[in-house]
Parts: sequence; structure tokens; C-alpha cells
Amino acid sequence: MLDDPFAVNSLVERLGRALDPVEGPPPAPVRGDGDLNGAPSPTGRVLRPAAVLAPLVVRETGLSVVFTRRADHLSAHAGQISFPGGRLNAGEDPAEAALRESEEEIGLPRSRVRLIGRFDPYETVTGFQITPFVGLVDSAAELRADPGEVAEIFETPFDFLMNPANHVLEERMFGGQLRRYYAMPHEGRYIWGATAGLLKALADRFNAFR
Repeated sequence: MLDDPFAVNSLVERLGRALDPVEGPPPAPVRGDGDLNGAPSPTGRVLRPAAVLAPLVVRETGLSVVFTRRADHLSAHAGQISFPGGRLNAGEDPAEAALRESEEEIGLPRSRVRLIGRFDPYETVTGFQITPFVGLVDSAAELRADPGEVAEIFETPFDFLMNPANHVLEERMFGGQLRRYYAMPHEGRYIWGATAGLLKALADRFNAFR
């Protein structure tokens, strides 16, 4: 049980101070898959814009982060853990895209989300530039997975994810090259790649505001 309900409010306030406003110029710096591998994005490469939502929900045990596990039949990143999100539609701004995708993927109405802010854009090796947002979700919201995209919805404690001791640096071969990346294994689930990179960026900001 949560012994001090004000503790969660304090965490949310601290996180809000660490984030950039939802609207306005893009935050900096840009993070990415190449940060650990000495491979910055080539000059002139056209990146496809995307946005994700890191949904936070207050539970009796504290603050949790909502994740999805992508459906196993998908052609890209099947079975991987991610935030709800996706590509921007024509004329859509990143915040709108993050909320729309969250509603489509996990049935989260935008009326049940209060956006707190956004943090470092993230470039993926697959050619996307992701704008990540953090939103506080109504704990009474009933989430439902779109079976076409999402195999599972689950939550992980915010405190665990923000603790640098749980940010594991690993490496493996991809396309004949040795690649380094962050991973945050928790209770049998393997959070890694771009999702872990985004969490690392968020933790860096959060932990700078004591």
C-alpha cells in the first residue's frame, strides 16, 4: 500500500519540472540508437516523424508506467515492448499523434490523459524521429488492447525504471555488426532498444531534479 499519498504528487511535480512544455520548439538534445555505437545519423537523412506516450498511472503501490507488448504477427518489431505511439498523420502535430495512437492501441481516451510534458526526441536506426510525451492517466480508465497491434498491456513501477542501477548496458550482433543498447529487464519482461533508450533519457532528466 502507498503509505504517503503526497509522495506520488511530489514525484509528478518533480517530473513536470524536468520536462519541456508540451507545445513550443522541439526539446534538445536529440538522443538515438547511435549514441552508444558511434554512429550519428548521416547528414541529410530524412527521418519519418513519430510520437509516443509514456502513460503514468497512480496505483496503491505508487506510480506505474504503462507499456504494450507488440503483437507477434507484426512485420516489424514483433513481440517487443514499447510505448503506445506511431507515425504522424499528415497535418498532425506530435501530441495529437501520441494521444490518437494511444486511443487506437490501448483504448485510452484522450479525455483520460493529462499531458505533463515532453522530453528528448529520439532517432531510431530504422529511420524514425520520435517525440516522446509523458501523460498522467486516470486510474479508473479501462484499457483494452487492439489485437491487430498489441498482444499485452502491462505496468512497471516508475521507481524501478528511473533507478540508474537498473539500466543495463548490453550488446549483440545486428546485421553483422556489434551493437550496444540499454535494457531494463523486470519480472520476466525485457525492455530494451529504443524504448529503453527513451526511458534512459527520461531518467537522466528526472534524476537531475532532486
